[in-house]
Amino acid sequence: MAQLPVKKRRPPRVKPGQPANSEYPVRFPEVVVGLVEKRMGTSRKTFLTSLARSRGFCVDDPCSETVTHIVSEGNSGDEVVEWLKKNGRPPAEAAGDGPALLDLSWFTESMGAGRPVEIEPRHRLKVATPAEPLEEKGQVAPYICQRRTPLLHHNSALTDALEIMAEEAKFSGSEVRSLAFSRAASVLKALPWKVERIQQLHTVPCIGEHSRRILQEMLEDGMSAEVEKVRQSERYRTMKLFTKIFGIGVKIASQWYQEGLRTLTDLQLHQIKLNKEQQAGLLHYEDLNTPVELWEAEAISQVVRQVIEQILPGATVTLTGGFRRGKPCGHDVDLLISHPSEGEEMGLLPKVISILDRQGFLLYHSFHRSSFLSLEDEELWVSGGSSTMDHFERCLSIFHLGDPAGSRPGATGVQKLGALWGLARRPVPESCAWVDLVVTPSSQFPFALLGWTGSRNFERDLRRFSKREKKMTLNSHGLYHLEQKIFLPAASEEEIFQHLGLEYILPEERNA
Repeated sequence: MAQLPVKKRRPPRVKPGQPANSEYPVRFPEVVVGLVEKRMGTSRKTFLTSLARSRGFCVDDPCSETVTHIVSEGNSGDEVVEWLKKNGRPPAEAAGDGPALLDLSWFTESMGAGRPVEIEPRHRLKVATPAEPLEEKGQVAPYICQRRTPLLHHNSALTDALEIMAEEAKFSGSEVRSLAFSRAASVLKALPWKVERIQQLHTVPCIGEHSRRILQEMLEDGMSAEVEKVRQSERYRTMKLFTKIFGIGVKIASQWYQEGLRTLTDLQLHQIKLNKEQQAGLLHYEDLNTPVELWEAEAISQVVRQVIEQILPGATVTLTGGFRRGKPCGHDVDLLISHPSEGEEMGLLPKVISILDRQGFLLYHSFHRSSFLSLEDEELWVSGGSSTMDHFERCLSIFHLGDPAGSRPGATGVQKLGALWGLARRPVPESCAWVDLVVTPSSQFPFALLGWTGSRNFERDLRRFSKREKKMTLNSHGLYHLEQKIFLPAASEEEIFQHLGLEYILPEERNA
C-alpha cells in the first residue's frame, strides 16, 4: 500500500500583538512582557516564557518597542539599562518614559494571580540619575601603556577591592581571572575623575562582568560582600602570609595550606624543607616585609656606587622599580649597573659582592651568571615578548641595614652608611632589605631600565601592545621587528616609545 504524503497543518492565525510562536490566546493585550536573559539563562527564560503564555500573557523580545514590562532576575536597574543599550534598545528620551523595569517578584506574583498585578514600588528596579557622558571626560585608551597612571589616584577604594580579588584568583591558580581583575583595577587608576556611578564606566575598557558587579556593590553599599568574604577567609590570609616568604610561590603555599599549616611557627614545628633562599626569607621574614623607605634605598645605592667606583670608575648605578616611579617606600631595592664602554662591565659584579660581603652588608646573597648569548639568540624572542624574565648577570641579596653601634658583623659597613647619610643624628633601623643588583651592557641599558622600572602591569601591556599592534617583540634586552626581521636600537627610553609610535610616559606615570 502506497504511503500518502503527510498533510501539513496550517499555522494558527496570529492576533495583533501576539508573537507568532505562541500557541495560547492572549488575555492581556495591553501588557507585553520582555524577559531579560542576563543572569536568568536561556533554559530558565524559555520555561518562564512558556509559563507566561500559558497564563495568557504576551511575551516578546525585551528590546522590542512593543514591550511594556521588562522583567529581570538578579540584576540592578542600571545593569538592565546597560544590557538593553548593548542589545539595541534606544534609551528613553525622558525619565519615566519607556517600559517598566521590574524585578522577577512582579512576574511571580502575576503568574500566581493569573493576571498582571498592580506594580508597586518594591517591584521596580532602581535606576540612578543618568551619568555625565563619558565623552565629556575624555575617552580611555585600551592599553595601559597608552595611559598615564599616577601614584595617587581618585579610586583607591575600588582598586583595592579589585586587587584583593586579583590576588585571590592568583592564589586559586586562575591567572586569567587574576589578570582580568588586575586590568580592571589598572584602568580605574588612570581615570582623572572619581567614579561615583556604575554607568560612568559604560565605555571604559577592561571592566568585565565580574569586576563591574563588585564595583556596583562598592558604589551602592560602600563595600562588597564578596570581597569581604575573601579578605576574612582563612585560606586567603594564610596564602598571603606564606607567599610573602621569599622564594615561596602559590603552588608551595597552597600545598602547605592543604597539609594544615597556617602560621610561620607551623613551618618551624613541622621542619618543612626549604632551600637557602627560602630559609633566608623565613629567617628575616619580619624585616623583609617591613617597607624600605626611599632614604634607605638611596643610601644603599650610594654604598654600592662607592664600592663600584673603587673597582670600575665611570660605571653607573641606577635605582629602578617602584622608587623610580615615585613611591616613598617599597619591599625591595632594584639597582641597575652599567658602564658607557660596552664590555667593561664584565666581571664587575663578583668583585662588588665580595667587597660588600667583607664589609658586613650582605646577610645572604645568590649570584646568577649571565645567560645572554646575543640578540640573534632565538630564545630571546620565542615568547613573543610576554615573558618578564631576562638573562642579565645579577645578584639577589639581603642587605643588612644594621645599627651604628657595631653589635653585628656588619658594623663597619653600617657606620659608612650612617656617615654617608648623616645617620649619626638619627637611629638607624635594625633591619634588612632585599637588594637586586643587575648588570647590563650599555647598548641594552635603555631596554633594561624600561623593563626594571615597571610597573608589572605596565610592562606586560607594553609588550602586548608591541606584539599585537606593531608586530614587534620587546623585552629587557632589545626590540625586534618580527616582519622586517631587524633589531631597533635605542639610546633612551624615549626612543623605544618612538619606535612603538607611543607618546612617552614618565616613570612617575607608570603606576598601573
